[in-house]
Amino acid sequence: MTMFEGKTAIITGAARGIGQAIAFDLAAKGADIVIGDLKAEWLSETEEALKQLGASVTCKELDVTSAEACQSVFNDVAKENGRIDILVNNAGITRDGILMRMSEEDWDAVLTVNLKGTFNCTKAATRTMMKQRSGSVINIASIIGLMGNAGQANYAASKGGVIAFTKSVAKELASRNVRANAIAPGFISSKMTDALSEEVQQQMLAAIPLGVFGSPQNVADAVAFLASDQSAYITGQVLSVNGGMYM
Repeated sequence: MTMFEGKTAIITGAARGIGQAIAFDLAAKGADIVIGDLKAEWLSETEEALKQLGASVTCKELDVTSAEACQSVFNDVAKENGRIDILVNNAGITRDGILMRMSEEDWDAVLTVNLKGTFNCTKAATRTMMKQRSGSVINIASIIGLMGNAGQANYAASKGGVIAFTKSVAKELASRNVRANAIAPGFISSKMTDALSEEVQQQMLAAIPLGVFGSPQNVADAVAFLASDQSAYITGQVLSVNGGMYM
């Protein structure tokens, strides 16, 4: 029996990058996968690749900023799959800029997607999880939510909020055997980091004791651990996946 056989996992922001890697990893470990993103067409490549692996996958167009949309989608999943075992709140955006030049729109957009979106999806999933008396909520935060970063006041506030939210939810849901934890990735290889100059990449690497960028798979491995029974006595924690950049 595979690790997550018979379990349903919902991953938001799953069309690319970290979210996509998480979807592939949980699928490979036997979970029935529900992938959500703002536009369903963004998910087609991920869906096709998962199906080629023989995975059970459902695509959901999901606007995490809408409480009504989240509740509707999660109700459908609970009805179609019979349960919700794992929720990975991965959807997120950036709108970087120094504070003095940051627009109210950029502040609101980042807080709404990153923090309110996490709230909306978690609230929508917890009724089912509490009823079945099991579940694991995993929120993708960031090293920036722990240490801050110039030019990212909005992003840092949103991810710091996700961490505090996670701890509060963990206390509320523990009596129903529902766990909530956060993962705080550091610098993860992506199209964005690949496009940086060699000089800039070397400067970034110099700040990482392990001397390498993380991979989306490193984050997926952490998700699988926190979703599994191997972490049954872990809740309300922040797992840093950052190569030692922030300790």
